[in-house]
Amino acid sequence: MSVQYLFNSSGEWIAFRIGKNVYDSDAEWVGWLPWDDNDVVTVDGDYLGTIHPGNRLYKIIGRPYRGYPGYPGYPGYPGYPGYPGYAGYSSLPSGTTDVVVMKKA
Repeated sequence: MSVQYLFNSSGEWIAFRIGKNVYDSDAEWVGWLPWDDNDVVTVDGDYLGTIHPGNRLYKIIGRPYRGYPGYPGYPGYPGYPGYPGYAGYSSLPSGTTDVVVMKKA
């Protein structure tokens, strides 16, 4: 499967996607796409953000709750995908903020 690198509005690499699973830049599983759209939920089922056209991951402010999506099962370690570099600045779409991908301690 191909890797989709995801960036914040500053162009910093914050996550990557393989299939329906999303990992942080340290290859820790942080979320997945349970529905047939670009909404990402955490492994606990909370809304994390939405993948916007291209390669940006933004959180939509006030996104309505869609219900608990279930738990897909641990996908395993994806391996390190390499460093994609810097994507360049992109202004935030109206009604969005940058996603903060929490690192596990």
